Amino acid sequence: MKVMNLAGSGRLAAVFQLTTKSVEETEKIGHKLGELAEPGMLILLTGDLGAGKTAFARGVGRGLGVKGPVTSPSFTLVEEHHGRIPLYHMDVYRLHSPEELIDIGYEEYVDSEGICLIEWGDLVREMLSAEHLEIKISGVGAERTITFLPYGAYYKRLVEELTTSVASSSGDGNTHA
Repeated sequence: MKVMNLAGSGRLAAVFQLTTKSVEETEKIGHKLGELAEPGMLILLTGDLGAGKTAFARGVGRGLGVKGPVTSPSFTLVEEHHGRIPLYHMDVYRLHSPEELIDIGYEEYVDSEGICLIEWGDLVREMLSAEHLEIKISGVGAERTITFLPYGAYYKRLVEELTTSVASSSGDGNTHA
């Protein structure tokens, strides 16, 4: 697993990338994020169909202690999962406009003590809080590049903690600036 800090490479204070070699590694990264998660977080997952958004979300759920299955809510739009913190897993791919977020009760979820994780979050970005964590997943085959884009000081610290944890647990200490 490779960890890179791309600080100063764009509009954000920090951008971090992790490369995973399997679905299991992608889920492990999500699991670590779930372990670090706090109430009120807003996480956007972006990437093409089959990129690994749901695998990452499954890992977040496991890190939160969710016991049941975490699957894509493509047709239900929102699934609530109960762990140490509630996880509100949304898939907005089928919405016709960003304003439809209001119809699915987005405001109630985001104003709660749970975590809102939105697959295809880039489609509704304009309706979301300026402070959030965007996670872009890309790749082909089993290898994935997971890019963390923290918007706001809280999310920057969270991602720094996550990438430090991942680098130390992978044993290679492979963090690059």
